[in-house]
This record gives sequence, structure tokens and C-alpha cells, in this order.
Amino acid sequence: METLQQHHFNAIKIDDNFSKEVFQLYLNRLDGNKRFFLEKDMNKFKKHELKIDDQCKKRDLSFFNLVNETYSKRLLKIEKMIENHLSNPFDFTSNESIELDGDKLDAPKNLKEQSDRWRKALKVAVLEKIARQLDAQEKAKENKDTSFKFQTQDSIEYKARKEVLKTHKEWFKRLKRMKHRDRLTIYLNAISNRFDPHTGYFPPKDKENFDIGMSGRLEGIGATLSERDGYIKVEHIVPGSASYKQGELKKGDLILKVGQGDKTPVDVVDMPLDDAVQLIRGKKGSVVKLTVKKPDGSQVIIPITRDVVVIEEGYAKSAIIQTNGKKIGYLYLPQFYADFNRRGGRAAGEDVKRELIKLKREKVDGIIFDMRNNGGGSLDEAIKIGGHFVRRGPMVQVKETNRRADIYEDRDRGATQYDGPLVVLVNSFSASASEIVAAALQDHNRAIIMGTKSTYGKGTVQTFVNLDRLSIVGNKEAMGALKLTIQKFYRINGGSTQLKGVVPDIIFPDHYDSIEIGERDQQYPLDWDKIDEAMFFPISNDFSRIVKKSQLRIETSEKFDLIKEYTMHNKKRSDKTNYSLNLETYRDYQKKYRETSKKYSDVYKTNEPLSVSMLSMDREELSSDSTKLQIKEDWINSLKRDIY
Repeated sequence: METLQQHHFNAIKIDDNFSKEVFQLYLNRLDGNKRFFLEKDMNKFKKHELKIDDQCKKRDLSFFNLVNETYSKRLLKIEKMIENHLSNPFDFTSNESIELDGDKLDAPKNLKEQSDRWRKALKVAVLEKIARQLDAQEKAKENKDTSFKFQTQDSIEYKARKEVLKTHKEWFKRLKRMKHRDRLTIYLNAISNRFDPHTGYFPPKDKENFDIGMSGRLEGIGATLSERDGYIKVEHIVPGSASYKQGELKKGDLILKVGQGDKTPVDVVDMPLDDAVQLIRGKKGSVVKLTVKKPDGSQVIIPITRDVVVIEEGYAKSAIIQTNGKKIGYLYLPQFYADFNRRGGRAAGEDVKRELIKLKREKVDGIIFDMRNNGGGSLDEAIKIGGHFVRRGPMVQVKETNRRADIYEDRDRGATQYDGPLVVLVNSFSASASEIVAAALQDHNRAIIMGTKSTYGKGTVQTFVNLDRLSIVGNKEAMGALKLTIQKFYRINGGSTQLKGVVPDIIFPDHYDSIEIGERDQQYPLDWDKIDEAMFFPISNDFSRIVKKSQLRIETSEKFDLIKEYTMHNKKRSDKTNYSLNLETYRDYQKKYRETSKKYSDVYKTNEPLSVSMLSMDREELSSDSTKLQIKEDWINSLKRDIY
């Protein structure tokens, strides 16, 4: 609380209004569908609605403890309810319906109403499975598939109920297994998120995962894992990793025990995935021994010497597009990564520079810089990357509360890595650092920005505050960190990218146009505002003719008309929150929806594939590693039908 009040960009009043908003946020996150807490529970909670501000000031967890205790009791009762409801067949001929939007519901008045709400929720889950199986049987019958195993509707219903029961048992097992600290994290984040959506508490393991995402490196075995029916399952082996080199661990293996060197191994069956991952990760050079069950049922002990795992999918990469006698460079940046914990680690700015050098060697006629779905990352790397395309001048303005804005200039003044024709691709999920770069290149008149109607609209800067360093209590257990919004950034023309984002010069229709996904649609975002513009001298490019021609092509494109249609189709679907629990009515609705959806199945694919190829330098580098070469080729193939 002290850190939030003293250092957050937008210090808000900790008063009764704050208390009401945190109260609502927290309970919505725990029970947004209004299935766990009864009306009488809510009445008990309501007594604390205007006290949370005082409790925060006194370091008092009375409200949290009451909710947590009630939640634990309700879990046990609801688990029994679920088993009872799923022990007998449902009647799918009655004309009842279910409302799936929790905002349109009140808390159940009593246990009977709560039980009925769960009955309907379970019924719709079983209904969906039955409908899918009946559809599959109809298709098999049409195709005269003799290998298909046909079942009676009663048999399908019985199997569907058992599957739903198994899924819910697993879910409740995870809910009951949640530690006190994990539940407290939800509450702490309700408090933090009232300041703004990007301020939040990170327990130690979550902070570690964030660092891995930013650096693209971790020390471990190099396997992607999932939790399936209480087992830790291997989903993917990272090429070049410790597991890949050792060779025995394979996709589909189940990890039963984890041992550290010669120590007694720990059983990880029914252990939460996060806890198992913490045991498997470890320092480079240390040995982990995995007791593994193979798909054939055999068990083996696999010793793996941990190493640094490099997650290549998160790094910059490029390709060549041949079109109309031109050679166009394609540069993709999934995030603005930087290894904050290691000198000389991978960083987006240096990697983009390397890719630009390779593209220039290919003698490209222009470059498409793709930052679609790039959620941001390091501000420093964004400034460097903007500077790769602009000879000199400011890139962004950064402002703290009650201080003049700092203007961040291009670092390598007078030099560019690429000064040829440039198009920047963005979409609704391009956020933060992506918006800084797109805005700077737009304001400098250096590039044509193309994309959906606006980028995400995140114009704030966060930093991590290590809570262990601030604590005066001698805690043996690590406390984690607070991600804190400390600044806002502004375009060099003075406008904030907060809420409004970057509006492209050429706008493409997109099926997300009708869905609320931007910063403006989050709870409690910071406001948009404007400051003085920085001194800069835009390049004298005139893009007006190109923009008009492109807009005309979009307006007369049948494909883009279809995307606009698809947008409205999706909106109608998302607006529908009440569904029939009558099998015949439900199937009829789903069939009509599928029939209408067929025409949109290839809406984002070009009619004719593009000619996309790997850079000659990349092919040469990867020629000795067939797995990495295949991954790169798969990525190249995925670009060939991209309509944008």
C-alpha cells in the first residue's frame, strides 16, 4: 500500500469509493458467474464494502479472510452438488434455458437456487458434448464411414456426463489445492488493479516467468509441460535444449517423479504444474533425474544436465516476399525483449539491426515491419528500433507525475540501418512499445502505418519493485514484486497513445472491430491527455496517393467485404448469452450458425498464395540442424496465405 500510494503515477484516494470498487473487482474475479456465493454470503460481505480502505491502512485482512473461509466451505458443498447432478441423466426435451452472462444475474437466494444454477451449467456442458458426438455420427453416416463406432444417444449421454464429472473433479481439486498465498494474490491484485490495469502483485514464481518471457531464456531442461488428469505431460521439446540433446525425453511422456542429483526424488503426480515446474527448473550444469512413464506403460529414469534454454519463437526474424517483380523484405518482431539479468543477453534492438543487415544484403526493394500482436516490452529497445529507421530526432516523450516530460532521442544520431520504403503492420493487440515505434515513425512521416482501426492504447510505463527489499520484517519466504505504473509516454507530437492508441494511415477491416479488447475497455485505465510537442522535423514524404489507392483496393475487395460481414456475424454471436437446453433447439441453432460460418472459413487467407522464401543466410546457418530448419520453413509457410 505504501509503494502504491507513494510511487504510482496516478495516486488515488484510499476512501469509501476505492473500497466499493475493490470490493466489486475482487468478488467478480472469484465468482463472476454468480455460482459460488449465496445472497446471505453477499450480505455478510457487504458489511465490509466501505471498510476495505480502512483495512488497507491498518494492514487488516478481515474481509479477505471472511471471503476465503466462505469460498472454501462453498467449494465442498458445490463439489457434492456436482456429483449428485451428474449421477443421473438429464432431460434434454424440456424447454428451459441458461443465462451465461454473470452480469445479468444476482447471487442465488438459497442453496436450492444455487443447486439449480449448477445443474443448468453442468447440463449445458453435457449438452455440448452430446451435440458434437451426434454431429460426428451424422457426418460419418453421410460419408459411409464403416470404421466409425456408432453409439446410442443414451450411451453418448452417459459418456458425456462421465467426462464432465472428470473435468469438474480435476477443476475442484485444483481449486482446493490453491495455497493461501495464491488466493491472497487475487485479493492483492484487486487492490492493485484499481490503480490501473497494469499495476499488479507478482508472487516470486510469476515474476520469474515474466523475466523468462522478456529475455527468451531460462535455465532448465527445455520441455513444454502441461497438467493432464493429475499427471505432468511433456507437450514439446525445445530444439537445441538439454532434453533435445539428451534424447530420451519425448513428447507424450508423463513425469512421475523429479530428483535433484542423488537426492530422493519427489512424487509430482497430482502436484500443481507450477510447483512441478519449479522442481524441474534449476541452474545450468546441475542434474535433474526424471522418473518418466512412456506411452507403452514402461517407466524409465532420465538424467538431464540442465542448460540455458533459448526460446527462439520469441525473437525477431525475417523472410523475402517476391511480388510484381519486386523483392520485399518481411521483418517480424513478436515482442520488445531484453535480458535484464545478463550482460550481453539477447535484445530486440540488436536482433532487428542484424535482420535489417541481412535484408539489405538480399537487395530488397522495401520492407514490411510486422508488429501485429506485439504486446510491448522494453522501452529502451523500442527507442533503439525506432532509431534504426530514422536519421535523427526524438522517439518518445516520457512523463512522471508533476514533472516535465523527458524526451528520448534516437541514440545513433545521423545513422540509420535502413532508409528505404517502409510499411509498418499493426493490429488491435499491438501495444505499449509497439505503439511507441509506430507513433514515432508516423510522426516523423517515415513509414506508412497499416492495420486495424486502432492499436491497443497502452500508453503507460511500468517498473518492478522488489518487496523483499522494502520489507522491515524478517521474512524467510520471498515476498515477490509489485509491477507499478510510474510514467506515461507521449508521442513526439504531444498526444498520448493511452486509450486512443495509434490510428493507421491505411485501415483494414478486422473481425475484432466489434469486440471490446483495447485499453479503453479495461477497468480503471488512466486517462488520455496531451502535452507540448517535442521539436522534430518530419521527412517530406507524401503518402497521400498511395493511401488513396490502397483504400480504394480495400473498399472494392470482396475479401475485405467478407471480413466486415464476419465482424457483424461474430458480434451477433457474442451478444447472445442465453441458450436453450433443449437438445433439438440447441443443435438446430448450432447447425444454422455453422452453415453461415462456412463462408468465412478462409476469410483471412489470400486466394493465391504469396511467394515467400527464407533468407539465403538463414538457410545456410540452419542447414546443419534439420529440426530448426523445419521450424523456420513452417513459419515461412504460415505467411503465404496471410491476406494483410
